[in-house]
Amino acid sequence: MTDARTDASGQGPPAENARPHPPQLIRSLTLTHAVLYGLGVTIGAGIYVLVGAAAGRSGMHAPLAFVAAAIVMGMTAASFAELGTRMPVAASEAAYIQAAFNRKWLSGAVGLLVVGAAAISGATITVGSAGYLGVFIPLPAPWIITAVVLTMGAIACLSAVQSISFAGLMTVVEIGGLLLIVAAALFDSGPLVSRLPELWPAIDDRSAWSGVAQTTLLAVFAFIGFEHLVNISEEMRNPRHTLPWALFITLAVTALLYAVVAWIAVIAVPPAELARSPAPLALVFQRLTGLPLEVLSAIAIVATVNGIIVHMIMIGRVVYGLAGQGNLPAFLATVNRRNGAPVIATSIGIAAILILALGVPLTGLAEWTSRLTLGIFAFVNVALIRIKVMEKTPASGALLVPMWVPAAGLATSTLLILVDLHA
Repeated sequence: MTDARTDASGQGPPAENARPHPPQLIRSLTLTHAVLYGLGVTIGAGIYVLVGAAAGRSGMHAPLAFVAAAIVMGMTAASFAELGTRMPVAASEAAYIQAAFNRKWLSGAVGLLVVGAAAISGATITVGSAGYLGVFIPLPAPWIITAVVLTMGAIACLSAVQSISFAGLMTVVEIGGLLLIVAAALFDSGPLVSRLPELWPAIDDRSAWSGVAQTTLLAVFAFIGFEHLVNISEEMRNPRHTLPWALFITLAVTALLYAVVAWIAVIAVPPAELARSPAPLALVFQRLTGLPLEVLSAIAIVATVNGIIVHMIMIGRVVYGLAGQGNLPAFLATVNRRNGAPVIATSIGIAAILILALGVPLTGLAEWTSRLTLGIFAFVNVALIRIKVMEKTPASGALLVPMWVPAAGLATSTLLILVDLHA
C-alpha cells in the first residue's frame, strides 16, 4: 500500500517510481508546526458563534456535547492516523481510496471533492473576514475580499515552514482570544466550580440528554478540519511519529478549549440570552471584563484570516498530490526551486477561493461542505477497512488500530449525515 512518491515509512520514493518533476516537497515540518497547523484549521471563527447555538439547544449541558463530538471525531482521526502513517502523501484521501479500490477515477473524484469542499470553506471564511474587516476598513466588500485573498495567497506560496509558521502565529492569537475568556473567568472562579453539578443532567432526564445529542451533531462541525493534517504529511520530517501525535493533540486541545469556554459562557451569560446573541463570545467577554466588543471582534478577524491561509496551503498540497498521482496535469506537480512550495498548485486554490468568494452565494454551499466532509470521512473509513481485510500481513511500521475503530468511524459519519439530512 505505497504511493508513487513516498513509501509507508516516509523515507522517500523507490528509485524506479521517482517523480519525473524534481525538486519535490521538502520534509521540514516538526510536531510543533503540525500541531499549530492542525489547531489553526480546526479552531476557527465558528466557535465564536457556535457556542450560542449550543447553549440554546442544551443549556448548562452544552460542554458535554463538545466532549462527545470529540470522541466521535476521535474514531475517524485514528483511521486517518493509520492511513497517514501507511501513506504519508499530499493528496492523502485520494491515495487511500486508490490503495483500497485500485480505481483511478474514484480516487481522483475523492481528491477533487476534498479540493472543492476546501475551496468553498475557504471562500465562506473569506466573506466572513471581509464582514469583520469592513467594520474597521471603509471599503467595498469586493475590494476587501480581493485584497485579503491575494495577500494570504502570497503567504501560502512561501515555503512550508514559513507559511505554516505564519499561520501558527495567528493560531496563537486566535487561541489567545479563547484564553482571554478563560483568564477573565478565573478571576471569579467560584461559580465555575460551585455550579459544576449543573453540568451533568439526571440519568432519567430524557429531554436533557436529547438536547445534548442534538448539540453533539452541531458540535461535530466545530471539529472538522483536523483531517487536513494528513495533507501536509509529505512535508513532515518524521510522519510516522508526527502525524498521529499531531492529530490527537489537535483534537484533545480543541475539545478542552471548547468545553471550558462553553462552560464559562453558560455561567457568565444565561443560555437563553447567549442563544439570541449574534456574537455570543464577544458578549461573554464583555460581560466578564467590561471591555468593548471590538476587542474580541479583532481577534475574530485573525481567526478568519488564518482559516483562509491554512485552506490555501491544504488545497495546494492536494492539487500537487493529485497531479503526482496522475489525476491532474503533470505541470501541477512541480514545486518552486527556491522554497520547495507547490506554487502553481496553490495558485489554483487561490483563484478558486477568490472566484467563489466574489461570485457565488455561499450560504447553502457552506452547509453542504460539512456534509461532504462527513462523506469523505465515510470513504476513508471504508478504505481502511478494505485495506485491512485485503492485506495478508499487517503493515510494518505504521500505526495500526483495531478493525472496530474504522467501523465505528464509518458508522458515526454515516449516522451524522443521515441525521443532518433529516433535521
